[in-house]
Amino acid sequence: MPIRKLRTKRDNQQWMLDLALNMRGRVQNFERDDKETPTRAHNYRMLPKTWRVKAEHDEALAKQAQKLGHNATACEHYDHAIEGYRMAQHPIFFDDHPVKTYLYNKMSEMVDRRSEVASYPIERVEVPFDDGKTISCLLHLLPGKPKAPCVIYVPGMDQTKEAFIKAHNNIAIPRGMHVLCMDGPGQGNSNMQKIRAVGDNYERAGAAVMDYLQKRPEVDAKRIGVYGISMGSYWSLRLASYDHRAAAIASGVACFNPNNTIFTESSPRFKQVFMYMAGMTDEDEFDKMAKKMTMKGYTEKIKAPTLLVTGEFDPLCPLEDAIEVYGDLTCRKEMWVIEDQFHPLWGIPNLGGLDCHQFVLDWLKNALVDKKTSKDRVAFVAKNGHGPFSDCEWKPPVGPGEAYF
Repeated sequence: MPIRKLRTKRDNQQWMLDLALNMRGRVQNFERDDKETPTRAHNYRMLPKTWRVKAEHDEALAKQAQKLGHNATACEHYDHAIEGYRMAQHPIFFDDHPVKTYLYNKMSEMVDRRSEVASYPIERVEVPFDDGKTISCLLHLLPGKPKAPCVIYVPGMDQTKEAFIKAHNNIAIPRGMHVLCMDGPGQGNSNMQKIRAVGDNYERAGAAVMDYLQKRPEVDAKRIGVYGISMGSYWSLRLASYDHRAAAIASGVACFNPNNTIFTESSPRFKQVFMYMAGMTDEDEFDKMAKKMTMKGYTEKIKAPTLLVTGEFDPLCPLEDAIEVYGDLTCRKEMWVIEDQFHPLWGIPNLGGLDCHQFVLDWLKNALVDKKTSKDRVAFVAKNGHGPFSDCEWKPPVGPGEAYF
């Protein structure tokens, strides 16, 4: 039997990823101290089972609560079950894999069960896309379905439309906004349909979602925002350069120029994931495509007020990269640099233990509801400070291309 050919040159580092997972309980983003896995996984092959077992327990608890009419409790357990099945199916990087298909279908079942007990309407939306395919979305509507602003959530590479918002604590509701979460090319249901994350597919998919939302009676068509996270921070900016109908753009947990560090210096897992999302098996072909994954030449096309949010030491977006993208923006713009933080920006002391989501949605509310945004403001969000809206303006000590240490 011949020796199995590795998909990428860096796949020979798998033992190091397994060691890090075994010792740290983290799948990636190893700078953070918190554990990612529900129980100890000794290597990557264990991840689908580890998360499935957790999801099955949450599912059983949710069904029992729903049976007794305890809908609020059931909703929270279904949120956890959705996350468990989502994380279980994610590390299987193969088309039509029976285990991935089963786990994905279980996640979808939990989504539908959650909708039965949620305190507000959640709708499945299928937006027509290339050749009879669809961009699958979840539309979280305000109670009573009033006409209101809407935020398009663009997930990251390791996310799907189910990752955010959590129905048991929908943080957009008190801010008066609907949220539509999309599975763009290479994500979630798009993987099931083989809609690949290549070329301008994400921009075109986002524009199709925008077409759909502008026809919804509950959505104020002039007040649609876009919020992208991680790889979604790149896609949201590219979408804003392609389609100018959004009224505000928030791009956080930075990965503004994926052609720089994410596929070369960071964990090999990122390249493994994205080659699957792109439907590519030839590493040289992928590298040629990845070189074009940049905001250079696109940033200045963005018209809407734009917020950038990055950790001071995010390895997927060196600060000099964020400074360059910010400098290239010609629209109203603001950037938050979160002191001593990395990737992602969840549960951090700079924000009192909250995720960046709450503060970004506050900014989007300011932009979409109150129509108030800053002009050319960089904020340094200290660990012991008063948050990004305080008096914390900052001038970065380096310019584009100058290494920040």
